[in-house]
Amino acid sequence: QVQLVESGGDSVQAGGSLTLSCTASESTYRSICMGWFRQAPGKEREGVAGISTRGDITDYADSVKDRFTISRDNAKNTVYLQMNNLKPEDTAMYYCAASLNWYGGISVAAYNYWGQGTQVTVS
Repeated sequence: QVQLVESGGDSVQAGGSLTLSCTASESTYRSICMGWFRQAPGKEREGVAGISTRGDITDYADSVKDRFTISRDNAKNTVYLQMNNLKPEDTAMYYCAASLNWYGGISVAAYNYWGQGTQVTVS
């Protein structure tokens, strides 16, 4: 069982930046791939960014490319989402997810474990 705890959500003005963090409890963190997803009210959950177990492969939704960066620190069991030039349409609950595969991309169906979410509001 993988437990995920997100942090870093906040309210910011458009054009601002935030960094989300997600720490996994899994002792074999290095063997799980990670992803960030978001869900706005009334909308389906969508993939934002994914990263492979070694951090050498990443993928992004078109809407966040060149603005968001996913990274991981395997020594800290933590994955990050650096978000720059935030827009009001980025407002959503952001979820961290994990899968016992080497890479899951940004497909919701590829992930088995989910955090509770952290709210990002851009005005």
